[in-house]
Amino acid sequence: MIVPSVRREWIWGLRSFLLLLLAGAYLALERGGNAYLQRLAILFLINLMLVVSLNLFTGFTGVFSLGHIGFMALGAYASAILTLPVNLKAVNLPDLPAPLASITLPFFPALILGGLIAAIVALLIGIPVLRLSGHFVAVATLGFLVITRVVLINAETFTRGTRTFAGVPPFTTMGWAALWALLNVYVAWRLKHSPLGLRLLAARDDPWGAKSVGVSIGRMRLIAFGISAFFTGIAGGLWAHFLTAFSPNAFYFSRTFEIIVMMIVGGMGSVTGSILGTLLVMASTEALRNLEPGFAIGSLTVGPLYGLSQIGLAVLLMLLMTFRRQGLLGDRELRLEAIAERLERWLERRKTALEAPRVRKADP
Repeated sequence: MIVPSVRREWIWGLRSFLLLLLAGAYLALERGGNAYLQRLAILFLINLMLVVSLNLFTGFTGVFSLGHIGFMALGAYASAILTLPVNLKAVNLPDLPAPLASITLPFFPALILGGLIAAIVALLIGIPVLRLSGHFVAVATLGFLVITRVVLINAETFTRGTRTFAGVPPFTTMGWAALWALLNVYVAWRLKHSPLGLRLLAARDDPWGAKSVGVSIGRMRLIAFGISAFFTGIAGGLWAHFLTAFSPNAFYFSRTFEIIVMMIVGGMGSVTGSILGTLLVMASTEALRNLEPGFAIGSLTVGPLYGLSQIGLAVLLMLLMTFRRQGLLGDRELRLEAIAERLERWLERRKTALEAPRVRKADP
């Protein structure tokens, strides 16, 4: 029989091991000096925020959104404009309104404002859109994404239109990305296991049953939509200050498709599944991207295969929809309690197996 106190010791041991592993990986990447791995790590953390934020709404409510990358665009442009030096604003954005043209904010408040702008827009469009249900919400949010792109292209005073928005200060570091990603994962995890999260999951699984016990489905969805948009806007700001140059074309269908595949691979409604899905998809697409210029296997030479990474994503999505629609974890979570229990049971079986021969020898 497993003693509860022993299980608690296992859980604390696993938590300590996990924290040490994450800290070791962070220090190895931060001080290792490998720019390629550092870049991948920062992009992974930003993508993780996008996937967790999308899952926070789509996975917890069961309502599919195709417009979340629009919130990423709002956060990216808002934080970039607010942190752009005044002398660069005079050159790159000469027609910018005076209040914006004369100020330059630090990185942190600019990120927060970018996230708040995305959240406010989400609440404004969510009031009418979230009254819909099913596929109608997906179509409406897709319309928001198209509208956002058109506005960004035509608002040349603020965004330079189709031209590249350059000169953004490179403030995003691995520390900033890791801090916000951990906060995003923690908020999503706590929300899922909070009374609000339980109401969201109840409304997702049984809307009529949830209504019968007084759950306001529209209000719950609107709150989740706003929180999701806030962290998506923060991710957009981190992304903008990491690349330092971008255009409206970066926030459209290809980016949307990539994030949705990551969410589906891990499992809709699973926070730990979002981490696994992001890691798996990024690893596979990066491997395929390295093969796009061509490769050689012995005497066989394969020419350029441009677009191979996107084809790989599409094939992965088709396979998932065919063989495992719920993703790797579905809406379940990898819990330390379950892992500790399995480890204890395995150790008990090992102990029993080792003691059995001794018992048989002692019987005569």
